[in-house]
Amino acid sequence: MKTMKIGEVAKLSGTGIETIRFYEREGLLLEPERRPSGYRQYDESTVERLEYIRRAKELGFTLAEIRELMELSFVSQTCCDHIRQRADAKIADIESKIRSLQQMKRSLGKIVEQCRTKNSTDNCPLVHKTKK
Repeated sequence: MKTMKIGEVAKLSGTGIETIRFYEREGLLLEPERRPSGYRQYDESTVERLEYIRRAKELGFTLAEIRELMELSFVSQTCCDHIRQRADAKIADIESKIRSLQQMKRSLGKIVEQCRTKNSTDNCPLVHKTKK
């Protein structure tokens, strides 16, 4: 098995060196073996894990969720149902965020329309503080 230094892993995976070290500290990557010189030595599985992390982040998973998914994917012989359940939960979370953002957009649109109608900063909800 070929071993690599951190710079080569970073280049192959498209991940920054400090990010790789951070993922090690956070437990997303296994602690690498060290050469007699003290340099970390990595194998191809590290690149695979980094690609997995990148894909999961692109899908909106948090680092805590990614850690759990990795445990299910890499460590245990988990059936696909457990991973699918996590993905279904993430979809529900995303849909909830979309609804919330749409509500924020409608509310802001109403405020903008009020400002446009009044054409003045007097009583503009974006400029003046509301009373508590």
